[in-house]
Amino acid sequence: MKKHVLVALCLGASVVSLAQNKSPEKLDTVNLDTKTPIARKNSGKTVVTITEETLENNSGQSVADVLNTVSGIEINGARSNDGQNLNYYVRGGRNRQVVIMVDGVQLNDPSQIANDYDLRLIPATSVEKIEILKGASSVLYGSGAATAVISITTKKASKEPIAATISSTLGTNRPTESDKNTSLQSFTSHASVNGTLNKFFYNTSFSNRYTDGLSAIAAPEGEDLFESDVFNRYDGRINLGYHISENITVSQFLSFDKFKAGFDDFDFTDAEFQSISEQLKTGGHFEWKYKNGTYVFNDSYTWIEREIASGFPSKYDSNSYTFDNYLNHRFTNQLQVVVGLNGNFSSFNSFSIPFGETDFSQDVDEDTAKFNIIDPYVNAVYISDFGLTVNAGARLNIHSVYDTHLVYNVNPSYAFDFANNTLKVLGSYSTAYITPSLFQLYDPLYGNEELTPEENRTIEGGLEFSSEEDFRVSALYFNREEENYVDFVTIDPDLFISQYLNIDETFTTSGVEVEVYKKFGDKVTFQANYTNTQADERFALRIPEHKLNASIGYSISKGVFVGVDYQYVSEREDNFFNPDTFMNEIVTLESYGILNFKINGQVTKNLKLFAGVSNIFDEEYEELYRYQTRGRNIHTGFTLNL
Repeated sequence: MKKHVLVALCLGASVVSLAQNKSPEKLDTVNLDTKTPIARKNSGKTVVTITEETLENNSGQSVADVLNTVSGIEINGARSNDGQNLNYYVRGGRNRQVVIMVDGVQLNDPSQIANDYDLRLIPATSVEKIEILKGASSVLYGSGAATAVISITTKKASKEPIAATISSTLGTNRPTESDKNTSLQSFTSHASVNGTLNKFFYNTSFSNRYTDGLSAIAAPEGEDLFESDVFNRYDGRINLGYHISENITVSQFLSFDKFKAGFDDFDFTDAEFQSISEQLKTGGHFEWKYKNGTYVFNDSYTWIEREIASGFPSKYDSNSYTFDNYLNHRFTNQLQVVVGLNGNFSSFNSFSIPFGETDFSQDVDEDTAKFNIIDPYVNAVYISDFGLTVNAGARLNIHSVYDTHLVYNVNPSYAFDFANNTLKVLGSYSTAYITPSLFQLYDPLYGNEELTPEENRTIEGGLEFSSEEDFRVSALYFNREEENYVDFVTIDPDLFISQYLNIDETFTTSGVEVEVYKKFGDKVTFQANYTNTQADERFALRIPEHKLNASIGYSISKGVFVGVDYQYVSEREDNFFNPDTFMNEIVTLESYGILNFKINGQVTKNLKLFAGVSNIFDEEYEELYRYQTRGRNIHTGFTLNL
């Protein structure tokens, strides 16, 4: 472990968005915290942008892998078997407190207990950039935006009449327990054809990711490795658009995603269980730019089917329609106001096989398990000519099951300019809500139609110092409170009766996030971040108190880049069900550090080659108790632009 501590001291603290950023303005203009493009120094939040260059430098990694390098975020399961369920721990929160957006539309899965969206359905090869906004943000982004909003933008069509991109990555996929499994067992491929013909533009893509070699559960010490659990995902997308005029654009997309993931039994024994998810999605985008503002309408209709083939087989299907339309109007050079209406219409069915029977029986019917949400909202941004910026707004949540609910935010900041430097002081008070899921409301055994939304409030305060484009450092303190928490409560242990209930306790989580970016000349870039999270004891499972990441990138020559990054995760507590005692038990997972290396080079104008080594020291560690994690692995690949 000493070698990892030395690496950490040398490198620093973590990745905000990686080196070799060819377009610095992407980091200096933000939009996510206001839905209004403003200069970074006028933003009262620390919005993190993962650029297209960062994603290219991390070819072969998943969206969850890349997000795991952002301060304040722990994607538990991202370092394990590709089929492992992902838990989004942001500032001590859980999956249901994180909003996932793709191309401006919030995504969710009504058939999930937490109503959360599965990041495994999103291929990194189709992503142009990712923006992350942390803190309570329900004013602009509705239910679930309590700890973070992760906004994913897919790749745009080329300006040429026709263009194509082909990429392929292959690598090993071995666990730390064995040196035998060194064959190539990880394959990722992507192909895209896109272009612009006069006012018409199009973008079609297809990708596949297949991994073998890793079991979900780690075999007991001294025993042979369990059989590997295969992950296989296919996805395709077509987007067609038309520039009606210079200021009006309309587009419509259709996409499908499917994955099969093997997993083992919850009693830590090997099994040939399988989880299958299929998604069909369509939606559109309309944008009208006029003299003093912009009108935007985004929508998405999603059908999801899930099947769990295990000792407790089950099936789920859900559909969800979400729209967000808003007008961003500039009243003066200093005042801009966003007025919008957000809606969500969700329903789901579930099926299981009753004990002693062989056929599926319906447990939940979509005629009952459905709700509608209509939320009007308003947000104003005032940018003074003396350094003060105030961002404030409110949203009224109108739900078909419970009464209306109001959330609001106030986010002032002040920028001091001197020479070529800027010191920004920021603070915010924001509230958020989390809608009870359809499962929590309508499940015949545990559901409760009397549930009301969970309530969150976040207080933030911090400083950010920047010097032109070559240095930036920020430190932020956050304090988050949860009230009206929806918990699974045992009402009568003798009769095994449990139900979802709102509980009266208030839970508090606080922490500090530090981020550093420094560019040394034209060759070397260093980035780092550190997060300290003091999570409430009730929610501290698998959340590290200390987490740091660091990255150094070096441009050897034009088009050739090498980088090293490091991640340290401190001790965490986990719990597990002991099949011998039939009790939940607490266990401490040891701290660990992982060092990775990457290199890429532009061989010709159209051909780029890349390679990397992950977990160079073959560090043994656990993300989840008794589950397998990836050891030292190599990957290589190419991207060909035609």
